[in-house]
Amino acid sequence: MVLQEQREQSHLLTTKLNILFVANGALLTSLTISRLMMIPSPFTVAEVIGFFISFTLLVRAFLPRQVAVSPNLEDRKFLERYLALSAVEYQLQMMVNWSETYNANKQRVDDVSKTLRLAAYATLSVATIMLIHILAAYVF
Repeated sequence: MVLQEQREQSHLLTTKLNILFVANGALLTSLTISRLMMIPSPFTVAEVIGFFISFTLLVRAFLPRQVAVSPNLEDRKFLERYLALSAVEYQLQMMVNWSETYNANKQRVDDVSKTLRLAAYATLSVATIMLIHILAAYVF
């Protein structure tokens, strides 16, 4: 049940990742179409740095992380150790394994969540800088 919730959180984070990639792509396209990227200014430098930070964070969140699986079935000692346990000891060991698996996977999900939050702030910053840049270029 708890591991299922972690799986759902992971899917939700993947959806957020996709939305942020699309939003960044749309902002970059808008900036390119408006040709403001070609005009050297402090705004352009800030936008380029913002896009670099945002896309770097998104790629970092996108990179696969090792998901914890317990017990490790590739370990030959697994069979020797677990087959020697009584039923109660086995159940206790499985509870410990589930707890360790949950904690390891929670750390992974929290890391991706934090990275996506930072990427969202970077995207918002780029959008704000773009808005100010457009206002400065076309209104003033």
